[in-house]
Amino acid sequence: MFVLVEMTDTVRIPPWQFERKLNESIAEELNKKLANKVVYNVGLCICLYDITKLEDSYIFPGDGASHTKVHFRYVVFHPFLDEILIGQIKSCSQDGVHVSIGFFDDIVIPPESLQQPAKFDEAEQVWVWEYETEEGAHDLYMDIGEEIRFRVVDETFVDTSPTGPSSAEASTSNATEVQKKEAPYTLVGSISEPGLGLLSWWTNS
Repeated sequence: MFVLVEMTDTVRIPPWQFERKLNESIAEELNKKLANKVVYNVGLCICLYDITKLEDSYIFPGDGASHTKVHFRYVVFHPFLDEILIGQIKSCSQDGVHVSIGFFDDIVIPPESLQQPAKFDEAEQVWVWEYETEEGAHDLYMDIGEEIRFRVVDETFVDTSPTGPSSAEASTSNATEVQKKEAPYTLVGSISEPGLGLLSWWTNS
């Protein structure tokens, strides 16, 4: 679930922080810049693990701050494919079941990856597994707040960097609205195998 990623960055330390130890100032600046941010094709950055190398610091003309090239390792949330995770159902829609693991909410289990046969209950706004038994079908509801075990089957990174304005103002405003809604990092899950799905399905007798 969590991996150590080696990174390199040039960190700017303002003059009023020169009285502090350089390592402490750099660690604080790196966490300000990266913590809780998604790095494209890397994952969700959690916190600085350690600094492996500090290169020479430079002060450029017209800027009293120091600039230091830093080699460091960062703790990143980036589950590998086929990893089993446990989260909570945040909401359900026609697009599938939306899951949260507390610090990360952009997880979706599409309808085709649910236990089959499944249907969407419009009135309750939840997905239902129509579990077949000898006595007939039983509806097992995927209620909001329930704990769910799922397998990571895919991931999507979206480059949400700002882009230049388009020719028409209307298309620019529309593009901005869509861009705001798009998550930079999304996990796709599956519960279409025995043992996966709501924990209560498998623990209750």
